[in-house]
Amino acid sequence: MPPSLKKRRMAYAFLCATPWLVGAIVAIRPLRTAGVYHLVGAFQIVVISLAAWTLGARAIRHPAQTKRMLASASLLLMSPFAMMALLWPGLGPPWEATAAENQMRYLVLIGATIAIVVGFIMLKATLSETGERHFATLGFAAIVLAGPIYLVWGTFMFGANFAKEHTGRVPEGIASLNEALDLMLFLGGALTYLATSAFAVSMGHVQWLGRGATRIYGTLNLVAFLFLLIRGLQFPDPKALSAPWYTSPGLIVGIPAVPFIMPFLLGVVLLRRAGDELQ
Repeated sequence: MPPSLKKRRMAYAFLCATPWLVGAIVAIRPLRTAGVYHLVGAFQIVVISLAAWTLGARAIRHPAQTKRMLASASLLLMSPFAMMALLWPGLGPPWEATAAENQMRYLVLIGATIAIVVGFIMLKATLSETGERHFATLGFAAIVLAGPIYLVWGTFMFGANFAKEHTGRVPEGIASLNEALDLMLFLGGALTYLATSAFAVSMGHVQWLGRGATRIYGTLNLVAFLFLLIRGLQFPDPKALSAPWYTSPGLIVGIPAVPFIMPFLLGVVLLRRAGDELQ
């Protein structure tokens, strides 16, 4: 096996594991010590960047517009977990973090939402050039609805934590919107799962995904969507559950960052394709 091919396979495997590695490091609350989490975040972003470049990110400089768009779409879809890797080490869940840390949390989620929406729009344009418009258009419709909903939800959550940091409590006006904010979070996540499933099927139609991979991506996103429906519109209070929160599928698939995992993995697949075309 040529050394370059071996390096690309290792980069691909590492990037596929990145969401879970990043999630594990986010959960280690003791890392949230000044200086420590900065070093961990810097190390993670350097390793992720090197892996992405090895796999195919250099295609963003290709003279052909289609290849540049493919690489750009993949990097945008992958950027949410790159941002989390840099800024979230040791952040822990919202109920363990400070109000200032949670402000940063929701700013990252707002940035991640923008990146996902723009990445899927670029992917839709690239797929349209291949002649596949049906499922790409369905995915596009779902993501342009999900994006604004997520942005409004994230803005309110940022505002609630900003006020909490400065006054010690969440304003009554925002607290009274809890049910509406839960509905926004539900709709944003559900539409993101549906959009990702549609784009996976679209990629399968143009053979950017194998038949088996297309079924897996489509099925996993639809299963996550069904778990959300079964759970209901209200996001459960993890501290009020009789069992640990990580044993509740409906809660897990509704965590704001979780719907971004599958777009990230699709981005890795696209980046590998962009790199393959340079060989």
